[in-house]
Amino acid sequence: MDLPSVGLGTMGIDDPEPIATALGVGYRHLDTARIYDNEGVVGDGLAAGLDEYDVSREDVTVATKLWIDDLGADDVRPTARESADLLGVETLDLLYVHRPRGAYDPETTLPALDRLVVDGLVDRVGVSNFAIDDLDRALDVLDAPLAAHQTELHPLFYKPELLDHAREHGYTVVAYSPLAGGRVGEIDAVVDAAEAHDTTPEAVAIAWATAKESVVTIPKASSERHLRANLAAADLELSPAETAAIDAVEREEELFPE
Repeated sequence: MDLPSVGLGTMGIDDPEPIATALGVGYRHLDTARIYDNEGVVGDGLAAGLDEYDVSREDVTVATKLWIDDLGADDVRPTARESADLLGVETLDLLYVHRPRGAYDPETTLPALDRLVVDGLVDRVGVSNFAIDDLDRALDVLDAPLAAHQTELHPLFYKPELLDHAREHGYTVVAYSPLAGGRVGEIDAVVDAAEAHDTTPEAVAIAWATAKESVVTIPKASSERHLRANLAAADLELSPAETAAIDAVEREEELFPE
């Protein structure tokens, strides 16, 4: 899926203004979820931003996710319809299975998503927080191409095998929490690179993620200053040695475990 290197994660945003501002400064990928309880806020910000900044709706990817309670075969359609209404869109550009838990059953949930694609309510299907086995099963069952896998990815939590799988099967990895919950400033390899480039650890973390093949990222930001900084970070080029040092950081600091 052709997504920009940096999109906007909206978990915790409860004001439409940052959404509209994000569109104004150049964001073209907005990510939310049922469980965030802010689809209406994102929809209001989307509408305001499209109008205020003369942005074409067709240029913006609007993504949301079905929570684990929404994944029964009879629940997928009405829940997706409600999400589209709250977001103020006719079509959900990208609809994810948020986690393979709860009511999720690949044999019934994924065909229900396929039907939404056929009917035009959903353009692309994605999954989130899947393991390799879950991804393989989804690829087997889905008729629609798997467009994206959203997963936690930052210098303290990085699973190269997920990126290898994405490259092998031709879908995009959407990295959430790229700033490690604000902890990137505590990582020596990240701080060293930031000092070498006269930038921030946050910019280095975003650049490190987006430089990886098939990876885009969706940091959350609310102020215009941070929105602009995160967007610009994708243009930062780290040296191979800097990238290798961050790749070698000891990990397993998952912020959002199963």
